[in-house]
Parts: sequence; C-alpha cells; structure tokens
Amino acid sequence: MNILIVTDAWHPQVNGVVTTMKNTIDRLRAKGHECTVIEPSNFVSLPLPGYKEIRVAINPWTVGKLIEKTAADSIHIVTEGPLGLAARVFCKRRRLKFTTSLHTKFPEYIHQRIGLPVAIGYRFLRWFHEPANLTLATTSTMVAELEGHGLSRMRAWGRGVDCEQFVPDRAKNRGDRRRPKLLYVGRVAVEKNIEAFLDLPIDAEKIVVGDGPQRQQLQKKYPSASWLGYKSGDELAACYAEADVFVFPSRTDTFGIVMLEALACGTPIAGYPVTGPLDVVEEGKNGALSENLAEAVEQAMRIDRDYCRRFAMKHSWDSVTDVFERSLVAA
Repeated sequence: MNILIVTDAWHPQVNGVVTTMKNTIDRLRAKGHECTVIEPSNFVSLPLPGYKEIRVAINPWTVGKLIEKTAADSIHIVTEGPLGLAARVFCKRRRLKFTTSLHTKFPEYIHQRIGLPVAIGYRFLRWFHEPANLTLATTSTMVAELEGHGLSRMRAWGRGVDCEQFVPDRAKNRGDRRRPKLLYVGRVAVEKNIEAFLDLPIDAEKIVVGDGPQRQQLQKKYPSASWLGYKSGDELAACYAEADVFVFPSRTDTFGIVMLEALACGTPIAGYPVTGPLDVVEEGKNGALSENLAEAVEQAMRIDRDYCRRFAMKHSWDSVTDVFERSLVAA
C-alpha cells in the first residue's frame, strides 16, 4: 500500500508526535508498505515564536501538487498546522477520503500561551476533523473527552515504548544515597506545568531533562535543581533508570510517551489524575495520582519497580502500528 502522511511535526523536533510517527512509519515500511511523508523540510519555513526548534511551513499551498504526485492509496493527516490545513482543504475539494489524528490538547495549550478561550479552540478542532473518515486519539479517555466536545468518528490509538533501549540496567548510580532523585523529562514550557514539580516540598534532588522556551527563566528561579538539557539514547535511559520517581506534572498532555519510557526503566510515575496519566498509571501498582502531587510522589516511592517494567513491556510499537494500519481508508 502507498501511504501518504502529512505532518507539521517532524525531525529535528523532539516530541511525542514525532516519536510516534517515526516508529509507526518504520514498522509500516518493514511490513512492505511505501510511506511518503510531507513535512516542513519540503517547504520554506520559519521557527514558531517561542519554540525555535519547531519550523512552520509558510508556503503550504504546494501540498496539493505533492498529494497529486504521490497518487497515494491512503492519506493520513497528523497535525492541524499549515501543512495539515492545506492537505485537509485539498482532500475535501477533491473528495478524497482521509484519516486524521489528534495528539495534543491544542485548545488548552493555546489558552495557556495567549489566553484564547478554550471553546474557540475546540470549535476549530471540530471544523478541522469533521471531514475525516476517522480520527485517532491517544487513549480511550481522550476519545471520550473529545466526544464530549462534539468530535465524532473517533478511535483510540495508543503509544508504545522501545523496551530494548529503555531498560533498568542502564542505571549507573542507584546505590545508597541520602536524598531520592525525582525526574522530569520533556519540553520546558509553560503548558507542561513544571513549576508544580520544582515547587514540591520534598527533600529530594530534582532533575530536569529537556529544553524549551521557559528553561532560562526557570533555571534562574530554581538554581538548586539539576538542569541537564536534552538527552537521548543511553544517556536518557540512564536518567530514567537512576530516578526514584518520574514526576509528570502536566495537566494538558494527551498521553506522554515519557511515562512509558520511565516505566520501562523500572521507575514509577507520580502525577495528577487527568487525561494521559489516567490511561497509563495503575494506582498503587506502577505509580500514584493525586491532586496533591507531593502525596503522589511519596506513594510512588513505595512502588515495586519490577512491576513497572512488566507493565511497559505490554506496550509495543508493533501493536500501535497495527491499530494505525487497520484505521486507514482508501483515498
């Protein structure tokens, strides 16, 4: 099958959308499918204000010609950015069938960034995804939430983890130590609610792995935290494996692949009882959720690390790819 994927999120961006699509596309190709990706490097682009690592195409009107040239059997639109919008308009005009996916709580993100009312954001999402034959969302909880906002024809499409890369024995230093290690991994930005992690009234070493527009401000405000910047591969796996608890303070993420990566390394999760963590954390087994984040951290410290690893091993990218493949429709 010739599959066309249109996405505004692609390398060198580092986020859950890119991780998901790369792993899915790699496995689709391994199964014999031909996958063509229309992404920002094919176009003139500019950095998104506040997120210099994200490039935004400024001449997306050529997307239609690329779709025609590809003559794809199936079309999937990943994002609601300029490329996704151009692909949606072209497919609807040509009466081509397509599927979409919804990876982020776009209305909540925009509200936190610029104060745009959340209701307007969901009005846009309903308009964008309405022509799609099927829209994939990260979890069953997210599907229910989006249906409550008026979206329809939805299916849950989970996330996976590389359990060969992320393993407990990456830890170099998990011996006796006076203070526990609490870890955050992800973009350092306002929508991630990182200050809830940094403000925890717990005597522990707080480690931040990642970068983003808020890093300079927060690093100055919280100099006692360890700011490691972006990590990948074995270095990232070691950070997970050496932590006592992985803290996920976001209230707006739809999933958070980082939670599965931490669990694969045997590290339990602490977070809020909101969409994303609710679909990953088995209370008292692989983590703890509470509106009191400090209580969640204290409870997570008592979790069996072996069970965390066993839980993560149930979430393979192969099964994620199978769901995506079954959801495609003929253009």
